[in-house]
Formats: sequence, structure tokens, C-alpha cells
Amino acid sequence: MKKKIHIISNRLPFSILETDNEEYELEPSIGGLATGMASIYKQYGGKWMGWMGQPSDNYTEKELHKLNNLFREKDCLPIHLSEEEIHHFYEGFSNRTIWPLFHYFTQHADFKSEDWQSYIAVNQKFADVAVNNIDDDDMIWVHDYQLLLVPQMIKEKRPNVTVGFFLHIPFPSFEVFRLLPWRNELISGMLGADLIGFHIYDYQRHFFSCVRRLLGHEVSFNQIMLEDRVILSETFPMGIDYNKFAQAAEDIMGRVDEDQSPFQQELIKYYNRGDRKKLILSIDRLDYTKGIPQRLHAFDRFLEKYPEHQGQASLVMVAVPSRSKVDHYQLLKKEVDELVGKINGKYGKLNYQPIRYFYRSLPFESLVSLYCSCDVGLITPVRDGMNLVAKEYVASRVDNTGVVILSEMAGVAKEMGEAVIINPLDQESMADAIHQALIMPLEKQINNIQTLRQRIQQYNVFKWAQDFVDKLKTVEDLQQAFYAKHINASVRNGLTKRLKTANKRMIFLDYDGTLTNFVKNPQDAYPDQELKTYIKALARNQHNTVTIISGRDKETLGRWFKDIPVNLVCEHGVWYRPFGEDWQMIAIVSNDWMKYIQPVMEEYVVRTPGSFIEKKNYSLVWHYRKAELDQSELRVNELRAALSALIANHNLEIMEGNKVIEVKNGGINKGTAAQYVMKDTCYDEIIAIGDDWTDEYMFKGLPDNAITIKVGLTNTYANYKIESVKAVRKLLLHWIENLD
Repeated sequence: MKKKIHIISNRLPFSILETDNEEYELEPSIGGLATGMASIYKQYGGKWMGWMGQPSDNYTEKELHKLNNLFREKDCLPIHLSEEEIHHFYEGFSNRTIWPLFHYFTQHADFKSEDWQSYIAVNQKFADVAVNNIDDDDMIWVHDYQLLLVPQMIKEKRPNVTVGFFLHIPFPSFEVFRLLPWRNELISGMLGADLIGFHIYDYQRHFFSCVRRLLGHEVSFNQIMLEDRVILSETFPMGIDYNKFAQAAEDIMGRVDEDQSPFQQELIKYYNRGDRKKLILSIDRLDYTKGIPQRLHAFDRFLEKYPEHQGQASLVMVAVPSRSKVDHYQLLKKEVDELVGKINGKYGKLNYQPIRYFYRSLPFESLVSLYCSCDVGLITPVRDGMNLVAKEYVASRVDNTGVVILSEMAGVAKEMGEAVIINPLDQESMADAIHQALIMPLEKQINNIQTLRQRIQQYNVFKWAQDFVDKLKTVEDLQQAFYAKHINASVRNGLTKRLKTANKRMIFLDYDGTLTNFVKNPQDAYPDQELKTYIKALARNQHNTVTIISGRDKETLGRWFKDIPVNLVCEHGVWYRPFGEDWQMIAIVSNDWMKYIQPVMEEYVVRTPGSFIEKKNYSLVWHYRKAELDQSELRVNELRAALSALIANHNLEIMEGNKVIEVKNGGINKGTAAQYVMKDTCYDEIIAIGDDWTDEYMFKGLPDNAITIKVGLTNTYANYKIESVKAVRKLLLHWIENLD
């Protein structure tokens, strides 16, 4: 049976229309998301959940009941928001906090606690509707910045539901995102999803940086490792309904003049007086992210720098009203109006208007008419998650002519290398680009547009949506692969039953990251009272031999476990101390090499604030847990390369642990040490628990029938996986209570 896929977005894909007889009708929305998602939720038998677009305060209970029924007939579940919720959640936190911050307009961002509280409450509303209307084996796809907390809220109540999340706007760099007081909560909310999608890699990279630096989760390639599961992140550049635009353009271009729409006839009448004028198209929502004032200044500079285009090239500018009640947008509208008036006054003539300005939204046919009529698409946002206008313009150029001038700050620029790419803040280069576009040879135009049209046709909105769904299905397989070795209650009970029959059990336990969590200062990781109690209880069992096997130095570990009846293996296998006996060296090693290696490490301590060197008897460790993440990652690569050159032809090894680089004598590891400890005794069962790759030597060095357990969900040679230090202690307690 096909799994159901449900959609959650801020808005439902229908608008409410009131008829003449005071009844209601639903009109389908036009847009990429509505088009792409309609193909998914209907195909997979799901529901679309979202706000109906109007304040619930505007309707009586009877009217809301009617609207609910209308939406349900369309397989939609409406979520009702009051005027106050819209003010604080939508107009407030979503559009006055997240929107400007994520687009790098930090000066416009408000950080109001009441808006944040409303954002939490409304996100919970959305999540509750989902939880109450889905089954455990369903999938759910959450959309965009208004609902960043919803994935986690769903996951908390329905952990078995597969959740996808897609962000349709940019994700900012760490330095910008960290300005948000509730940054950790938003990242955690997104991490409720099993698959997180972005338009381009840059946004994904910024997100990974925030995940590591704010929450400390490990990121491996495109996988984020949590304690209890793995999350996948991918890039999916959103497409358009190519055929819809191309077919509409074919129809418009095939009409004779008298059959054209009134809008198209107006364009023909105005701009085709005498010699055909060149038309440059600018179409956006009136938003400060779109770079409209900068574009107008560049157009002014273009007409000034290239006077031969005066009277011949005109800018058709459509600004769709947006958030007109917000102060920033009112000021923007005033600025744009004044600039348009100034430029038209400066260069206008009796039969020439440099800028034809439309402050309104346009019906679909008029929009396509503009795409067909304009020789240049001038699409230059200061910051844009994707920008589908560029793709719509190209799809509508059915005669394969035209030029796209495109901002490098738009996500779509990554796909449209054939466009003229510019910096939207560089007025001089934008002016030059407009001139270049207007004089571009027809052959080059055709080659560029044909290539772009083919690419956009292949990766349309339906392919985008299906790719996300296909990847959502593979995430389920990925999760199952990670859970295959996971020690859940059933596996734990099976292991305990097996261990009960053993007369002699050897238990190897790594220390840092296994028995205790990592801390910034290694000397602060001494065993707490709970851990001491557990280790003593395990060791008191006459059937158990407990060995702490660690990379720590013998002085520290010997002091911490002085009176606890366990064996100790230190410095990854250099030193061994059976309980009650003296320390002995497992292998003959030297530390003469340290005088050559330590100065190199000290240089990187100076260059990497927060890092430090730990000097053991027979190894040197460079710690960078307290260092700034991005800088330390760069230094790790540099130090590794420097050390590799130094130790060539010497019996030394470089080991990388959790936020450490360690240089030690070669041929010595936890695997050989574990074999040494057991050399004179035969054990019925062998258990080994460790967390990083130094413990992989132990897992590989033990017999195949040993019970080897990796702490964390990364790939491993171990037979089993467990989530965390907390889970390890819980497992040890279970064995203490249930093993004789």
C-alpha cells in the first residue's frame, strides 16, 4: 500500500472568494509551490494543512464551518488564525524577524518576545493539526520559514512519522544567524525533520555550520548525527511549470494584434511607435530584498553612460504590492516612486517614457505577455532564495531570443550560467550589462536561451517535488540501516540473556565520550559519583573483569580509579595496570621524537586561540575543542599535513579523535592492548564499548563473536550502536541489576 504524503505550509493553495449571494467559493492559487505540491499530495492520497488566508475573527462559527467543509472537499485542512496571531506570528516574527535576518537585512529585524511566543504557539497549532490527522507510517512535508519549529513538534509526538522540511528562502551565515536570541530553538525545530532541503549548497553549508557551532552535532558530508537518529540534508533547486508558461507564450505569440489582450495591445501601441523600442523587464514584489532602488539607479546610469539608447530602450517595471502596512515597505514605495519620477523627468520626451511603472499584481496572461514582449529580463535582487521569475521569463521566450541579466545573489544564478551575471550593488557593471544585453548578437542570444530553456524544462517543479519525495523515501532506508544495530529494549534484553550464561566476562570500557561526556578542559572530566558506583558494582560481580581502556595518561587515570577494582590501559595501549599491581609497558617505546614534534604543535596553539597541547608520557595531543570551529577545521588540515611530513620514515602515527590530533608511537593501539590484557585467560563473553575511531582498532582486534558497541550513530566495525553516554550508563545499570 502506497504511503500517504501530507503537506504543511503557511497558506493553503486556495483563496476564498465571496459570491454575490453571500456564499463562498475557493479559487486555486497560482504559484510554484501550489503547482508542485498539488501533484504530490493528491498523488499520494494526503492532506494539505495550512492557514486559509483570512483572520478567523472575520467569520461567524457558521461561516467557518462552511469554509471548513469547502476546504475538506479539496483534501485541505484549514488552520484558523486570529487577527492577533496574524499580527504577531505572521507579520511579526515571520516577516519582521526571520525574513530580514535570513536575507541579511539585519537593520530591519525586530526581536520582540511577544512575537516569538506567538510564533511558538502558532507553530504548535500547525503541528497539532498534523499529529491528529496522520498515521505513524505516513510522511509529512513541511514548508518554509514560518514553520521552522513544526518538524520537531511533530517528531516529539509522532517519532515514527517521516518528516521532510524545505526552506524556500536563504539560510544565512553563522555570523548573521547567531544574532537571533532564539537561534538554538529554531535549529532544533528544523532538526525534527529527517530530510532538510535547500535550494543551493551555500544555504546548506551555512546551516551545517550553525548545527555544529550552536548545538555541537557531528556533520558528516550531508548527514547530521543526533543521539537517536541520523538526518539527511540535500539541495533541490526549485523549478517552474515549464509547459504552462511555454504553451501560454505560444498562444500569445500566435495571435494577430486585434486578438491580443488589452494589456498586450497597450504595450504594442505605446512602444511600437516608429522604430521598435527595446524593452527591459523588471518584475518583483515590492520588497527591500529585491534591489529595486539599486536597479533604478543602475538604469539611470545606463542611460547617462550610453546616450544612444535614450529614446530607444525603456524599462517596464512591475512592482507587486507587498506588506504595505509595514514602515520599511512604505518608505521603499516612496523611494521607488520618487526615483521613477526623477528618471522619467530627466530623460523623458513627448514620445518616449524611459520607465513604464506598474504598481499592481498582474493576471497570468498579462505576465506572460510581458515575458514575450521584453527583450531583456533584468532580475537583480540583493538577496533571493531562488527567484522563479528568471525561469518563467526563459520558459516564455518561445522564439529563443532574449537576454537574462541576473544577480549573483539569487539562488537561481547557480543554474543559469548562460545569463549575464552581475553584482546587484555595482551600478556601473549593471549599466554595462544592460548595454551588453541590448547589443548582444542574435546568434548568441539564441544559443544561450535554448540551453537555458532545455535545462529548465528538464528540471521543472514536478521533477523538483518528486526528487524530494524520492529522497524522503531513501531517508527511511538510511534510518533503518542505522537502527539495524541500535540497542533498543529488545536488543538489550537479548544481550542480557546471552550474558547471563557466561561464567567469565571481560568488559572493556573506553572513558571519554563513552562513560563521561566531553568537556572543554580534559582534567574536568573526572568520574562523578554515579559512574564510580556503576563501575564498582560491575567490578564486584565475580563473573566480570572490567578494564578501562583509554587514551588518557596513566597518572590521571590511575589517580581517578585508584581504589576501584578495575584494570587500566592508558595512552591507547602503551601502559597497562592490572588491579592491585604496578604499571607495566605493553610495548617498548620512546619519546625522543617529542622534541621535534612539540614545537610544530606549539606553533598551531599560537595560531589557533582556544587550542592547547596535552603532553603524555609517550604521545602529544593537540586539543581544539575550545577553539573557533571554522578556523580550527582549517588548522586541522594544515597541522595534519605538517605532521605527516615530519613523521615520514619514523615509527609514529597520527590519530584523530573527537576534537583532538594525537601523535604517538606506531603499532600500538587499543586492539593490540586488548589482546595483551586477555592473553593468559579464556573468556566466555567479551564486551567492548567505545565512541571514536581509536576504538575501532579494539572492535577489529577482538574475536568476531565479541559484543562490540559503538557510542553514536556513525559507521563502525562494532556489532551494535548506542546513542549516548547517558544510554551507555543506562545499559550498564541494566546489567548490574540483571546479571548474576
